[in-house]
Amino acid sequence: MRKLKKILLAILILIILLVGAFLLIIGPWPVYRNTDFKSAKYYQKTLTELKKASKNIHLSETPGPLKAGWATQIITPPIGTPLGGYSDRKGKPSTGVHDELYAKAIAISDGQDTVVIIGTDLLLVPPNVAEKVRREVGEKIHLTPEQLYFTASHTHCGPGAWAPGVAGKITGGKYNPKIVDHLAKNIAEAIINAYNKMEPAKIASSKVDGSNYIRNRTREEPVDTDLNFMLIEQNSGNKCYVVRFSAHPTNYDGDMMEFSAEYPGALQQFIEHQPKTTAIYLGGALGSSGPKAPNAPDAESRVLAMGNELGQLVLDNSQNLTFKEQVEVASFAFLVYMPSFQVRPVSPKWRLSPLAGKIMGVPPYGWLQACRIGDIFMIGLPFDFSSEISRAWKLSMSTMDIDLWTTSFSAAYCGYLSPDRYYWKEPLNYETGLMSWFGPSCEAYFTDLFHQSLQCLFPNIKQASL
Repeated sequence: MRKLKKILLAILILIILLVGAFLLIIGPWPVYRNTDFKSAKYYQKTLTELKKASKNIHLSETPGPLKAGWATQIITPPIGTPLGGYSDRKGKPSTGVHDELYAKAIAISDGQDTVVIIGTDLLLVPPNVAEKVRREVGEKIHLTPEQLYFTASHTHCGPGAWAPGVAGKITGGKYNPKIVDHLAKNIAEAIINAYNKMEPAKIASSKVDGSNYIRNRTREEPVDTDLNFMLIEQNSGNKCYVVRFSAHPTNYDGDMMEFSAEYPGALQQFIEHQPKTTAIYLGGALGSSGPKAPNAPDAESRVLAMGNELGQLVLDNSQNLTFKEQVEVASFAFLVYMPSFQVRPVSPKWRLSPLAGKIMGVPPYGWLQACRIGDIFMIGLPFDFSSEISRAWKLSMSTMDIDLWTTSFSAAYCGYLSPDRYYWKEPLNYETGLMSWFGPSCEAYFTDLFHQSLQCLFPNIKQASL
């Protein structure tokens, strides 16, 4: 009898230890509701990074003549590499190449400062890839990390295998460091070539209403419908269009097993039918924004029609642009520290353990990048950045002579940034439950950083007007 009691006690202790370990590592934990981010340590640490980075900004009232150069590099990985974007593919190997994937870079300089804007046919720009790119570029040309502005088209038919950890495996299959090397090498090559090809140029920009091609896939609220573009023309006659739009490239679903740049690739190809012309696509504020493709019998036809029609809108609206040969160029980037991990997969009242975030490979920080090109203000967030928030930011600037371009996937990925007002009010969904990784006040936090970044690059704007 005594022996049986010892066995039962040992079993009970083991169960308690296992349950305790599960709760410690996985959860559930009670959610936190603190929204006073300005008193938090992560905010103070971020402000330190912002102030340090802003000291390297050089602004001049008399910028030199504009120079620009651009380059293209194929980044399509070997067939068999898993695709990134849909978890229902379960890491299966790709079966072919529907259309090539590219990294494209444009270097723009006012004679004193240079920024390189990078568009990639990727789901996102992983931090390990970005870090290798920064290192390789810095070893060969005089560019710092603050001068590299990363974006991704967010195609769900680009390569996976670039991220270690559970989340990376779910999203893009088994980690393969050779894919990281492949992507970094070719993205760096595009940046270096663009920098070395700079020559005198002129620039113009505009925007078109793209509301016929975008929808709010999460709720009945308006989104950022701007189809932004700039046209840079070298004195030699070569042209480069840089285009930004916010609809998710998800016309293909998880059954698509071939590499494809999706509608952003079709858009670029359409524009590049023009003589001596290159097109670069930047994924905008993609959170909550789905595509609204023209009616067509199949996904491939919808992809082609959407890309072609958006491309035609750009070309139709670039006939009477006003070009400038001198514009101010400046950029900076800094680390952004995050609140405590708070993923709520099953209940609004319970979250996963912070240790679960580490196991999944979710970083507790990201990058914020910003640049100024004349009256264009570009700001890149380390999220699937909400198109609703982007629209609100633009409305707050409606009286300013500034053209705001918001982009996502700034060399990091920290889930979705959704409007704070929905965090507690709506039933859990994919964006506010599973993918809003850092709690209820992230919109307010990043809106504050947006205002401060704007002030750094446009110091003549009065803070009160924001």
